[in-house]
Amino acid sequence: MNHDSYSDDYIRDILATVKTVAMVGASANTARPSYFVLKYLSERGFTMLPINPGLAGETILDLPVYASLADVPQPIDMVDVFRRSDAAGEVVDAALALATPPKVIWMQLGVRDDAAAARAEARGAKVVMNRCPKIEYGRLSGEIRWSGVNSRIQSAKKPIAGAGFQRLTIDRR
Repeated sequence: MNHDSYSDDYIRDILATVKTVAMVGASANTARPSYFVLKYLSERGFTMLPINPGLAGETILDLPVYASLADVPQPIDMVDVFRRSDAAGEVVDAALALATPPKVIWMQLGVRDDAAAARAEARGAKVVMNRCPKIEYGRLSGEIRWSGVNSRIQSAKKPIAGAGFQRLTIDRR
């Protein structure tokens, strides 16, 4: 697969089907990108599982923090890698070693490991590198447009109203 660009359908399919996300490198520091990505995805209905060995046994956003992927007591749909590129391969190998490997490996902005991606794809996982699921969700749902950012998606459809604060959905095919 060409990991230099991804179709909107590829990203949308991942975000629409994934329910449980393990975030390796989650931080309790509210100024860190991993914190607000964890918060954003949790608010969008994803079951978030923070992974950070230094914070294991504590909570982030009232979510229990696990020391490793192997410590998570439930199947994981997607592993979100918030680690440097040189650590991504180790995270991918740990994910692939799980009894039920994840369907998706997602490496955050600036994170790329083509060899690890090839290993994951050989095991049937979808891989996204150098992208942020928060940004992609916001772009595909139209939420980014609310901030005046062009999402490259034009639609004559009215936004779908929700309870409380209005949010759009990524299911706008």
